[in-house]
Amino acid sequence: MNSVSPVPRTARAYPNIALIKYWGKRDELLHLPTTSSLSMTLDIFPTTTTVTVCDREFDEVILGDEPAPTDFAGKVSRFLDLVRDRAHDTRHAYVHTCNTVPLGAGLASSAAGFAALTVAATAAYGLDLKEPALTRLARRGSGSASRSICGGFAQWHRGEGDGTAGDESSFAETLDATRLNVALVVAVVSAREKPISSRAAMRRTMETSPFYLPWVKSSAEDLYRMRKAIYAGDLPVVGEVAERNALGMHATMLGARPAVRYFAPGSMQVLDRVLGLRDEGVPAYATMDAGPNVKVLCDRSDSSRVAADLAEIVGTEQVLVAHPGPAATLETA
Repeated sequence: MNSVSPVPRTARAYPNIALIKYWGKRDELLHLPTTSSLSMTLDIFPTTTTVTVCDREFDEVILGDEPAPTDFAGKVSRFLDLVRDRAHDTRHAYVHTCNTVPLGAGLASSAAGFAALTVAATAAYGLDLKEPALTRLARRGSGSASRSICGGFAQWHRGEGDGTAGDESSFAETLDATRLNVALVVAVVSAREKPISSRAAMRRTMETSPFYLPWVKSSAEDLYRMRKAIYAGDLPVVGEVAERNALGMHATMLGARPAVRYFAPGSMQVLDRVLGLRDEGVPAYATMDAGPNVKVLCDRSDSSRVAADLAEIVGTEQVLVAHPGPAATLETA
């Protein structure tokens, strides 16, 4: 058994928004994705998590100021089992996590949460893992959490093969996006919990939608174009590819049987306004995850104009402006 002392270790991580989407797993146990994806980590809505290793009979998980719901606590404990196995340490832990992002609303709360848990837990159990290994481990908690380990823009590689080969080759890496000067305007049209979870929606889409496999093929082409545009600092191409990739993903869901529909009336109004902004000469491009909220990619210099326009839409609950954010970090004692 490892003799790590019970010192609280605290980490902070931020959500990320995928510009090339992750939608579907080829291996649900290892969380190996069907496609590679690419995202921007935000500088808003951080999750802060503290892990303390201690001699107790079970893990205790506190979410905010209350004991975590059973399902949530179970996911945390199962993830900690992976960490304990790597650390050869059977002790349980006290976990306190605080989210500032609405849960289950398509705003990547699980990505920030499991990225923060990964960094805090590995430190608490005495593991010294570098970025690629951290991203592989975070993936086991929540696929998109692999990207929140990285700051700025990141690509999560789908990996090749199954089992150990797939596990080792499916990781996230930070991309050079220094030529881009972007903001992401988040239009929250509903912070309520989604009617169907991302996991269930993914499974239904993969199993029943005739549009899914064509989207998978086109997504690989989108990723290639997106990477080139990011390196070149070409915002219009980045935005155009992101918008079509997201709408294509939602099209696969609408083709599922029965259909999965995350759009709300406010979502359509925001999408229409984004088209209007482009007609007015403002390069703004929409993306949506598994939820009704719309994120709009634009140049930093246009972010105030975009935010003001979206705030005027009836039914928009909140509009926030985000920029590329930091990697998940361990706070010093």
